Amino acid sequence: MSAEPDPPIWKQKWQAARDELRKAWSVLVTRGPSQIQFWFIALLIGIAAGFAALLFRKGITALQTWAYGAEDISQIHSFAETLPWYVVFIVPILGGLVVGLVLHWFTPDGRVRSVADVIEGAALQEGRVEAREGLASALASMITLGTGGSSGREGPVVHLAGVISTWVSDRINANGITGRDLLGCAVAAAVSASFNAPIAGAIFALEVVLRHFAVHAFAPIVIASVAGTVINRLEFGDVTEFTLPVASALEFYVELPAFLLLGLLCGLVATALMQAIFFTEDVASDWQKRLSIPRWCRPVAAGALLGLLAIWFPHIIGVGYETTSAALTGKLVLHEAVVFVILKVAAVSITIGGRMGGGVFSPSLMVGALTGLAFGLVATGLFPEVSGSSTLYALAGMGAVAAAVLGAPISTTLIVFEMTGDWQTGLAVMVAVSMSTALGSRLVRRSFFLTQLDRRGVRLAAGPQAYLLGMFRVAKLMRPMDHPQAADEAACWELIGDGVYIDGNATLEAAMPIFDKAGLRYIPVVTLSGEDAPPELWGALFHVDALKAYNRALAAVSEEEHS
Repeated sequence: MSAEPDPPIWKQKWQAARDELRKAWSVLVTRGPSQIQFWFIALLIGIAAGFAALLFRKGITALQTWAYGAEDISQIHSFAETLPWYVVFIVPILGGLVVGLVLHWFTPDGRVRSVADVIEGAALQEGRVEAREGLASALASMITLGTGGSSGREGPVVHLAGVISTWVSDRINANGITGRDLLGCAVAAAVSASFNAPIAGAIFALEVVLRHFAVHAFAPIVIASVAGTVINRLEFGDVTEFTLPVASALEFYVELPAFLLLGLLCGLVATALMQAIFFTEDVASDWQKRLSIPRWCRPVAAGALLGLLAIWFPHIIGVGYETTSAALTGKLVLHEAVVFVILKVAAVSITIGGRMGGGVFSPSLMVGALTGLAFGLVATGLFPEVSGSSTLYALAGMGAVAAAVLGAPISTTLIVFEMTGDWQTGLAVMVAVSMSTALGSRLVRRSFFLTQLDRRGVRLAAGPQAYLLGMFRVAKLMRPMDHPQAADEAACWELIGDGVYIDGNATLEAAMPIFDKAGLRYIPVVTLSGEDAPPELWGALFHVDALKAYNRALAAVSEEEHS
């Protein structure tokens, strides 16, 4: 009996299209309501995070106005020059005292929570962050920025938004994927509301916090980002943070090598900024330990150092937008730009290393703009016939240093464009950003935030294949001695006698190298009571069980990132 001939190709296509439509309708009916509900929650989180960012910004403004008596805080450093020296000196000290007490009372370690903690929450804590500590950190950072601290407002705002999403995730009992998506929504809205940058806010949440671009997360994050932007524009209007002079022409082919060199210089400057912060933090911690200084005194000492600097150089006060704007408009000369870079790096290091609070994004914008202007003044002075304006170098430098610090070239480039409204010089900015990020990411653990985490022993920079091992406790994966397929007890004691064993509180990060080195099927798991006490045998960790748990975790991460 002969086989029936295949139907015509058009009929096959028609049948396939009908099947796809049926599947799409089924998905819409079964999953559509839950998706709409989730997007509605994302919208509400976006609105809440947008208002939180707005109130945080308003709080800084009100506190700065009260502390310094300034009528226009956008010109705070110019106003501070007219104040008595003792006012400029005392205000940061008082601010540091309040910050120290707040962190002493409401955090277990006296440390301000920031973007790094949000990244850790997304990777290791199912999209949750610390609530009590986060609120205290936001208050401390607001006081810091309002009383002369030299840092940025994006770090505490991002963590504050994470507190909001954590509260929602706990109330709806969200799983890891949903919790991370809601965290991304909150972060996107906070960044958008802070900088009036909806595109960059959404990309920042994906690139920096979630560290993937999964399609399932894109729609709700965009919705929240737009909501945060609307909150900002209802209050401040559709205006950019910086106003640039008339755009200058870029000599595309002749001048581009200069922007490559600028990118490399900015990568080095960004690395110097990050390393200066880490060095100051280490030195301050060492002195605090050696001298037995109470932890609430540390921000006071930092405030005193900032006050001394501000007496002669009030440019370091606060976020620094006035000086950044002066650099972008070419109102500074070469030696001013160089000196202000050095002073700002020192001031930011003192502020953050002294645990006063705040973020690093706004300071990196200021340092970048000053670096770019200094480079541009030299370049245009040496080759005036083939050079554009030095302010174009300031714009490119602003993006290049910030991108290297954040480890986020895409979102930083977009933030620079949206904060300035200048989309015509994108090629110069992109060239400088790419070079600075490529260099900076090799001199630190990819970014300031991931290096912060690495210094705490949280190794996210290497990717999930590295940090997932630290999520599994040996005690939870081992087979106890009464397990039906437990290890031979005599063999376990023999291995213990040879010094091959692992503590039950350890993680797979410590266990896997032992398996690789010894080539064993299992490792005895013990409890170490003390130096003189013999180990107590709990059970054994089998290599196959460890690999199964690790593979399941890798598969779950891969599924989330590609869904």
